[in-house]
Amino acid sequence: MSILMTRPAIRNRSTPDRSTPDVAVASIGAPDSPKPAPTPPRPKPAPPATVLGYSPFPLDADARHFGLTTSTMRLKGGTVRVRHGRRTASETATILLHGAAGSWTTWTPLLQAGDATARELTDLIIPDLPGWGDSPTPADVSVLGVESMAELVADLARSLGYERWDVVGHSMGGFIALQLAASETRATASVGLVSATSFSIIDSVSHPIRRFSVLPAFTALLLTMRMLRVAGPIGRGLVRAVAGLGLLRGLVAPLFSWPTAIDATVVAALGAEVRPAGFVLAAHRAGTYDAATRWAQIRCPVRSVHGDHDVFVTADDDERLLAAISTCRISTIPGAGHFSQIERPLEVLIRLEFTVSQPIRTAARLLGTC
Repeated sequence: MSILMTRPAIRNRSTPDRSTPDVAVASIGAPDSPKPAPTPPRPKPAPPATVLGYSPFPLDADARHFGLTTSTMRLKGGTVRVRHGRRTASETATILLHGAAGSWTTWTPLLQAGDATARELTDLIIPDLPGWGDSPTPADVSVLGVESMAELVADLARSLGYERWDVVGHSMGGFIALQLAASETRATASVGLVSATSFSIIDSVSHPIRRFSVLPAFTALLLTMRMLRVAGPIGRGLVRAVAGLGLLRGLVAPLFSWPTAIDATVVAALGAEVRPAGFVLAAHRAGTYDAATRWAQIRCPVRSVHGDHDVFVTADDDERLLAAISTCRISTIPGAGHFSQIERPLEVLIRLEFTVSQPIRTAARLLGTC
């Protein structure tokens, strides 16, 4: 990936909220212009590279802290809320795609790690995918398929003036990133995967009973989401009650290597993004996807990373991904679960080769890597 090197920025350790000023909805294919907003409070210094350890940053929901603009864009595939900016002369965007039960804020620890170590990411496009974060669920849910989501991301990038892109996807976002690379072979310069859901998820959705032992945590989660979807408002009320009782951290613990060390903003964001209908629909779409055939069309470099405690990725996934994509390289991040970009953000940046190698003398010891 091609990321321009700039001076490190200083960011804030604020609590996520929805207070970023709204902006007018844009016409099809064009971003809107944000209204003037008060200058954000002076951010606190980010930790230097020598102290970046496990989960060093909270989530930060203020796009202004990262030099980004918040826009609402009406595209053929739906209305999308997107954070974008740090524009350079490059025609290649850096697109970050969140996973299910996530939003654009799940990438903010990665941005903060880059800023703190002179690895600042530029030409950013970070959408809330339809039905998640601040982006509404479209009336026609048929547009939420893997293929149509990839088309929407391509349309979004081109509407913002980019002809090519490096795309990075987490979990479900990795699924979409791979489809984008398969369908847009000329425009996709590279793919980065962070705990991308793949073959085991497909098998578990298609055969939840017979394949239960493959990914028991995911299958149990899917069954829970199905029940919450049927329960409707009662199910949503149950989630709020669990969060209010302080039990949510225990429920999301399997997703992290060291759940007690995860910042409270991360747990709160996961609770806010529990959307049973969206989760079940995303899983169903994945279960009917012909991954091996589609991904064999990918020609660009693919770099895949996942934690050694990731409950949604198996060794068999790695082997099948390597067999399907000839350009793929895979590495495992010690001491991380399913959210490596939150748990070990600097390690993710290094493993995905965002920048030219820069030695960090104490990284191996402090990041818990080998």
